[in-house]
Amino acid sequence: MDAAGVAAVGVLGALVGSFLNVVIHRLPLGESLVSPGSHCPICGAPVRPWQNVPIVSWLALRGRCAACGTAISARYPLVEALTAAVFAAVAAVRGLDADLALELPFAAVLIAVAAIDLDHRIVPNRILAPAAVYGVAVAAALDPGAVPELAIAGAGAFAVLLAAALISPGGMGMGDVKLAGTMGLYLGLSVIPALFVAFLAGAVTGIALAVREGGGVRGKGVPFAPFLALGGIVGLLAGPELIDLYVDRLG
Repeated sequence: MDAAGVAAVGVLGALVGSFLNVVIHRLPLGESLVSPGSHCPICGAPVRPWQNVPIVSWLALRGRCAACGTAISARYPLVEALTAAVFAAVAAVRGLDADLALELPFAAVLIAVAAIDLDHRIVPNRILAPAAVYGVAVAAALDPGAVPELAIAGAGAFAVLLAAALISPGGMGMGDVKLAGTMGLYLGLSVIPALFVAFLAGAVTGIALAVREGGGVRGKGVPFAPFLALGGIVGLLAGPELIDLYVDRLG
């Protein structure tokens, strides 16, 4: 493993995470992602470049605006650190090759939609549609022969989540259905363990919430995209190995 290369990808992830914070905050509000520049939402003071270094600046400023002292959510460095960790893990596990052009943007999309769904209970088409087009285009450029499998996986994942949404309308929405379809376009057959992990994590969380609340969680509006994102990252990191393990056990 090229440790220096993996570390560089991790640094790239922290930088991408900083941009994802902008996407997570602004895109659901219909605001521009590029203008105005980063600023304090309370006093409007611009964030200087040295105050915008991922993770480090938040720690140096002790989580507060340098101009007015308003507390800055810990989510900002957490998103940056998570993106850095996921990027580094993907590079370490899958290697430093051309496939990172698909894998890293896919990971970034998963993190962004999970956070937005947690905040707003939506999975924006403005993220999913470009991600789907990008995934198919880059996959076609890297390995044209893989495109049919990816298309089938995307359609299959879409159909599975659509059936689940129709059976249990309150459990998930069409945004989740479209996210699953997009995941299939990137993961191929690895979307199978990804969906398994998502449903398992969702079920365990639902049971835990039911126990804590002393009853059901209907009407609580628990977002499902974070579970899909978790499954997507597992599929990205270990999907082929999980499929091989399952096939070997059957054999």
